[in-house]
Amino acid sequence: MTSRSCPCGLPEPYARCCGRFHRGEAAAPSAEALMRSRYCAFVKEDEGYLLRTWHPRTRPARVEFDPGTRWTGLEILDTGQGSAFHTTGTVTFRASWRGGSLHERSRFERVDGAWVYVDGEFLD
Repeated sequence: MTSRSCPCGLPEPYARCCGRFHRGEAAAPSAEALMRSRYCAFVKEDEGYLLRTWHPRTRPARVEFDPGTRWTGLEILDTGQGSAFHTTGTVTFRASWRGGSLHERSRFERVDGAWVYVDGEFLD
């Protein structure tokens, strides 16, 4: 990731990549795009975006950020469905931070036409 690329790992600058979703200018068009934008929201500690994009039935009251966590990268390992033609999807990813990583298969659904995070299964 260059200093000019989005924290989600794509080469676009943050403002044109995940920033537009965080600002509400657009909705993530796929489960993968939502996954990337949610990772970026963790990097930016954007609790509002994380809660808005969490399924109402599994959404916590708040998101706790660990002040010692410094996210260092996102790797998308696999996707299942989750396109404009689907109502559900999965994204398997590895999110790294200084000192460790999280390997998860996340489930996504559409609610009122928008992709939302439902839950995840930890892998490894």
